[in-house]
Amino acid sequence: MSESERILELRNQLHEHNYHYYIENQPLISDQEFDQLMAELIRLEAAHPEMADANSPTQRVGSDLSNDFPTFEHQRPMLSLANTYSKDEVAEFYERVRQGLGGEEFELCCELKFDGLSISLHYEDGQLVRAVTRGDGVKGDVVTPNVRTIRSIPLKLDVGGDWPKQFEIRGEVLMPWTSFEGLNAERERREEPLFANPRNAASGTLKSKTTAVVAQRRLDAYLYYLLLGEEDLGALPSDTGHYELMQRARNWGFRVSDAMCKVSSLQEVFDFIDHWDEARHSLPVATDGIVLKVNSLRQQRALGMTAKSPRWAIAYKFKAEQQSTVLREVTYQVGRTGVVTPVANMDPVQLAGTVVRRATLHNADFIRQLDLHTGDHVLVEKGGEIIPKIVGVDSAYDGLPRGPRVEFITHCPECGTPLVQADGEAMIYCPNENHCPPQIKGRIEHFVSRRAMGIDSIGPETVDDLYRAGLVRDVADLYQLTPDQINGRDGTRERSAQRTIAGINASRQVPFERVLFALGIRLVGETAARTLARQFGNIDALAAASADDLMRVDGIGERMAQSIRSWFADADNAFLIERLRSQGLQMQISAADDAARSDTLAGKTIVISGVFERHSRDEYKRIIEQHGGTNTGSISKKTSFVLAGANMGPAKLEKARKLGVEIIDENRFLEMLPS
Repeated sequence: MSESERILELRNQLHEHNYHYYIENQPLISDQEFDQLMAELIRLEAAHPEMADANSPTQRVGSDLSNDFPTFEHQRPMLSLANTYSKDEVAEFYERVRQGLGGEEFELCCELKFDGLSISLHYEDGQLVRAVTRGDGVKGDVVTPNVRTIRSIPLKLDVGGDWPKQFEIRGEVLMPWTSFEGLNAERERREEPLFANPRNAASGTLKSKTTAVVAQRRLDAYLYYLLLGEEDLGALPSDTGHYELMQRARNWGFRVSDAMCKVSSLQEVFDFIDHWDEARHSLPVATDGIVLKVNSLRQQRALGMTAKSPRWAIAYKFKAEQQSTVLREVTYQVGRTGVVTPVANMDPVQLAGTVVRRATLHNADFIRQLDLHTGDHVLVEKGGEIIPKIVGVDSAYDGLPRGPRVEFITHCPECGTPLVQADGEAMIYCPNENHCPPQIKGRIEHFVSRRAMGIDSIGPETVDDLYRAGLVRDVADLYQLTPDQINGRDGTRERSAQRTIAGINASRQVPFERVLFALGIRLVGETAARTLARQFGNIDALAAASADDLMRVDGIGERMAQSIRSWFADADNAFLIERLRSQGLQMQISAADDAARSDTLAGKTIVISGVFERHSRDEYKRIIEQHGGTNTGSISKKTSFVLAGANMGPAKLEKARKLGVEIIDENRFLEMLPS
């Protein structure tokens, strides 16, 4: 057997062993034997680079190369489900379905609602070609390299299966409880912020810039919805439903929950709810409810969609779980904008499937309302595996001696600066924004973020490394970095360093409105930054504007105006602006942008939907704003028209027609604008 043939043989063997280990939970060989086969394949692939295959089992181990995340528009929107919290509301859903089907008999498919990150997997000729996050429901991030490290997701389906040539399957990427506890324990040892729940940890992991990190954290995935083309659906037996499709997917090698079942009565639905409200705590992954779907595909089409969700499905959320434990101390965390958040540190308590030691206390007013003392027995709640929170003092322990009253701190725990509280605000914050370490690092992270300067190669870990090394103390320092400073002591990160420097250099061309947003002025978001950039034209005019000048701008209120004035009045910020200007950042509206502006769309509210050829959706949003129009995400009677591309969402199309809202394509839209 040649080495090329051996590579193909090893790949098939390892794919099979992965399936039996991760899907069937019945390994055929020992871990040591598996590792030996993997090591042989890695060696052979290294010797034969011409045999490279993105779906080889060796790609699951990840690499240290950085990934950027392009976006991909979903062929069908990834809609959210309507939520319900009581059996009465479930009964109302059941009755709506019955009436919607004209009294026709129907079955429901009951499933667990896994609490993870929604994912869409695309297969062609039996191989994974694309993995896309839910994103905003219309388009998401392409995270294929990271998803390839998840061992329960098949990279290649068995030859000879009855799977279609092309299909999409959707589900949830999850972090098992064991992985979550281990990850947080490691972060605690490193004195890093803990993930609030497995969903957040899974989301953060899947967006990691290095696939090696994703592989190490051992994510899992459950699939729950199969999308086929009309031709493939037409070839199925007439009685094929959602449940039957998912059983086919299970046979193809996908992990489908064993809890999924069909029922034909409301009582069976309630029995399913009651069983899993208790049994979910023994599951290896987080769940926060159940999902009910009309099983028949024909009946699903008959019931149709609302603007936001299908009429044939609903999610039932489990009630919040409470436990009593002892409050030991309150510590304080400082965020990017200086807001100080109190955190309760408690005796460990088992809650919703995980051990809880910390809970949020929101703010000083909340602490006073509860009249908290150290040593109090407190009630901790965690609804649907969300961030745990203290909701009260356990009255069962009234009369027992109490410790000292919890008093909110008066000075920043990071830099010692006296804390302040603005009139009418509940939040207390540290005003020392230019010298308080968490605020400095937070502002740098904001500055480099996608919607600001877009330096995607710099993430929170890199910011922390640069700060600890003394290389970056404010955002202007980024433009002084050299590849040698960030390529590692042994030079192993040279490619990553070059990519980072290239991203920093490219950011010099970012438009003024995004530079203004990137500065992180308190209360100034993206929309306000765009408005201010257009109104004042350049940074100097904005810096010289009085509070009254600012409040005359549509959308700028007194609090924001005062925040802007305070920011520009700070000598450190003025010096920062000059340093950024000297590095070539855009400090004024460009002549081209200015010339392109008009009031052609003034007073018009426009919804964008679909896929376009001549400009991206984000570019069309900017064009609309350049010409005085307003973007909005949902269609209403106030909508002037819908700018529609290919594959416009069916729910939006239906609503536009129902309300009589005009639909125009991109060619006609561009003809409306000044040449």
